[in-house]
Amino acid sequence: MAAINNRVSKSISAGAFRLVIVAVSAAMALAACGANEQAAAPPRAMPAAEVGVVSVAPRTFGLITELPGRLEASRVAQVRARVAGILEKRLFREGSDVKAGQLLFEIDSAPYRAAAASAAASLARAQANLTQAAALAERYQPLVKANAISKQEYVSAVAAHKLAEADVAAARAAVQTAQINLGYASVSSPISGRIGRTLVTEGALMGQGEATQLALVQQIDPMYVNFTQSSGELLNLRKALASGRLKRASAVKSAAVRVVLEDGSEYAEAGKLLFADLSVEPTSGQVMLRAELPNPDGVLLPGMYVRVRLEQAQAQDVMQLPQQAVTRSATGDSVMVVSAEGKVTPRQVKLGAAQDGQWIVLEGLQNGEQVMVDGFQKLRGGAPVKAVPWQSATAGAGKGGSAPGAKPKAAEAAKVMSPAAAGK
Repeated sequence: MAAINNRVSKSISAGAFRLVIVAVSAAMALAACGANEQAAAPPRAMPAAEVGVVSVAPRTFGLITELPGRLEASRVAQVRARVAGILEKRLFREGSDVKAGQLLFEIDSAPYRAAAASAAASLARAQANLTQAAALAERYQPLVKANAISKQEYVSAVAAHKLAEADVAAARAAVQTAQINLGYASVSSPISGRIGRTLVTEGALMGQGEATQLALVQQIDPMYVNFTQSSGELLNLRKALASGRLKRASAVKSAAVRVVLEDGSEYAEAGKLLFADLSVEPTSGQVMLRAELPNPDGVLLPGMYVRVRLEQAQAQDVMQLPQQAVTRSATGDSVMVVSAEGKVTPRQVKLGAAQDGQWIVLEGLQNGEQVMVDGFQKLRGGAPVKAVPWQSATAGAGKGGSAPGAKPKAAEAAKVMSPAAAGK
């Protein structure tokens, strides 16, 4: 019995082993079939890379010229003592705004009051002499007709009358002079503006031989900004305007002016160009220009250095591109144009001036073409791309976030600008 049980157990174990071998073989066969099927299936295509593009269109742009300039007060007046004397009072606060005619200083006026009184007395004496001479000449007139007196006496009386009239006129002029000098003892502001520090103190003796300067008043609203431009640039601009290639920025001849302050911010108020000098500086070849700027809040101060943005002309039917869209090299300037099918091709362009982070494109592009601005690192050979509208980082930040491709990195921009990237 035991032997039978042993044979049965051995038969069951051999059968189980064969079942395991069959199962493993089947699994390996299935795996091999799956691998063959996977290897035989074609690879899935990669999605097209998204690149930021801008669509160009011809427009009219103002050509901005940025030049260094310096601010200057529109009116400057030196307050001087016009008579000699001791300074008694100062009647203003240094650094304050004063009005025209406002009293600023008082000089000791006692000598001038005395001179005015003396002149008045001399006038009174001259008037008395005139009255006497006039009466004598009037009395002699009928007597000379009656031959009661000689004609010589009458002529002498008439001459004395004329002399008395002249003395009265001279006395009146002396009185007027004395009154003027007395008025000069009270020094007033000749213009409205802001007065600086006092150059003399009370008790100082002034006006000995020359008119002593007491203070300086400057009118700072409006302000002048003086700047220079090369005579060659002005000549080329006038030729372009005359040929019709450019047109004036406005109907009037005064161009619009913007000022950039020393901290890089733009002054809020716009100015206007007043004139360009008729002569050229012989040493530098520059022409001096002057613009007028409103300064109601007193932000601008005389002597400040600024950058002047001057719109002298406008370019018509030209296009504008962000600067990062253009690759500059020794062989020329180029851009990457994206077709409707997503193909990217390089294109040579002719650039004009740059302003506000934009290049003005004069030649090389057609209306409606899409120019690549962002995503240059995503280009793979001749693989097609997907064009998406590009937004600047400033525009994206203003909307609470940036669009795809809105903020190219500096390293990426440097790679894009290299000649090697342009040749791909």
